[in-house]
Amino acid sequence: MSSLRKITQLVQGKNTSDGAGVKLKRVIAGEELNQLDPFLLLDEFKNDNPDDYAAGFPDHPHRGFETITYLLSGSFTHRDSHGNEGHLKAGAIQWMTAGKGVIHSEMPEQTDGLALGYQLWLNLPAKLKMTEPKYQDIASEQLPVVEKDGVKAKILSGIYNGTKSPAESFIPFDYFDLHLAPGAVFTQAVPEDRNAFIYVIDGKAKTGSADEPTYVKPDYLGVFGPGDSVKVQAEGDKPLHLLFASAQKLNEPVVRGGPFVMNTMGELKQAFYDYQIGNLG
Repeated sequence: MSSLRKITQLVQGKNTSDGAGVKLKRVIAGEELNQLDPFLLLDEFKNDNPDDYAAGFPDHPHRGFETITYLLSGSFTHRDSHGNEGHLKAGAIQWMTAGKGVIHSEMPEQTDGLALGYQLWLNLPAKLKMTEPKYQDIASEQLPVVEKDGVKAKILSGIYNGTKSPAESFIPFDYFDLHLAPGAVFTQAVPEDRNAFIYVIDGKAKTGSADEPTYVKPDYLGVFGPGDSVKVQAEGDKPLHLLFASAQKLNEPVVRGGPFVMNTMGELKQAFYDYQIGNLG
């Protein structure tokens, strides 16, 4: 018998800045929710003033995890210390496995119009912390879209309704961009060994059971508690736009310092040392 997951925590994104002064909203990795194994960070950048994002994210290092950047508006150019270059356009995702180390930059290609997107950090298992860096640049037209019963799901990672994303992950990981018509209902099986959340972009989400509903407003993240399935409905007479993610828990120690995420303090110190001597990426 299936057990419906209920929202156990609501987290509002906090305004902050990163990179060279890019204004953004930090949802995971803040005071209210430091992490949600294996999710380490979720940032929303939503700016229509070029001064808020034009400086971008100049060269910076990473080790020990992956970044998944999903862009809804605008465009960014990625370059790294290995000579790789990618161009992220609206509707596309860029998946970077930092692994043993990379130094990269993420810079806007244009300085007018709306820049809207999300960056999610996904932890790597201890045995893969020092894997070789790699990239998956997946254009919007390569990402499958499933429409059924008022639910339109763009599958960024994982499987929805029998359709699989071309993205490859080291651990089981579902990540969807969802549009629900008024009153439409999204359901998804979420095995008990996973953590899951929704982040509402626009509209109002109703989750949980009929007798114990929880409502999630825009700019809020809802963390699901234990169970094996989720149910989300577009509340009221307005459509709902949200992100849904679930991933297998690693249940491993996390020691993080800025751009590095390892399992022990010794490994973290080694990452900083490798970066200082130019041996990271």
